[in-house]
Amino acid sequence: MTLLLVPGDPLLPRRPDPHFAEEAAAATAFAVIDHDALAAGRDAAAAVARVSTGNDAVARVIAGNDAVYRGWMLRSEHYAAMASALQARGVTLRTSAEQYRQAHELPGWYPVMAGVTPETVWTVGAGTAEFTAACARLGSGPAVLRDYTKSEKHHWDTAAYIAEVADPDAAWQVASTLRSLRGDDFTGGFVLRRFETFTGAEARTWWIDGECRLVTAHPDTPGETPSPDTSAIAGLIPRLGLPFITADLVQHTDGRWRLVEIGDGQVSDCPSPATGLISLLSRP
Repeated sequence: MTLLLVPGDPLLPRRPDPHFAEEAAAATAFAVIDHDALAAGRDAAAAVARVSTGNDAVARVIAGNDAVYRGWMLRSEHYAAMASALQARGVTLRTSAEQYRQAHELPGWYPVMAGVTPETVWTVGAGTAEFTAACARLGSGPAVLRDYTKSEKHHWDTAAYIAEVADPDAAWQVASTLRSLRGDDFTGGFVLRRFETFTGAEARTWWIDGECRLVTAHPDTPGETPSPDTSAIAGLIPRLGLPFITADLVQHTDGRWRLVEIGDGQVSDCPSPATGLISLLSRP
């Protein structure tokens, strides 16, 4: 049996956040956590205090030591704090803190997936010299900029798209804007990805224990669900050794399906009803 952990409603903290209420209802047992406290780096033990053995269903799952989080994104260090606090209560997350970081931050998954995704370089930190050196490693041409976990694609022209990485002043202007917009959420360093031309909507594929178990629309295009060819990544995903991830795919103009990014499945949005996803995650 699997215990589902979901964020509590900020106004009614004993209840699931409305965004995850259907998923909680579909679970055999669920408990709420204080996501806002975790995301702010506050007391993790207090944030998971409602994961209580006073609930008989929860107590049975705790004895089975299997829990999955489905909620809003957490920084890797905050996920690690949650995992540690839950462990102190006898609850083991299926995805360890190290596995979460590997899936959630691009440098963790890129080396395995390099052949099926745009060429990528990154910095450690947000320094100008490091960024200029990364641009030089990519060489020339256009690139897409992000940090280890997220882009500012809704500010495409000013904070995401670099027309020419060999123009250091213009490239740094984009990087500076990205850094400013991300604020305290900026994670790791700058990531430069060689620009490729795609067509059509992205597909979100869901992988459990190395197998593709579900294909949905991408949250940005909820009305469009492509039928991606997953063969190029099917042999690589198991090499990551991650229990629950998403892989977003989009078709290149040359016909190939390309990997846009890997994400930890616990914090990947599911634009269609996710009750089926919860059943796939359940373990006897």
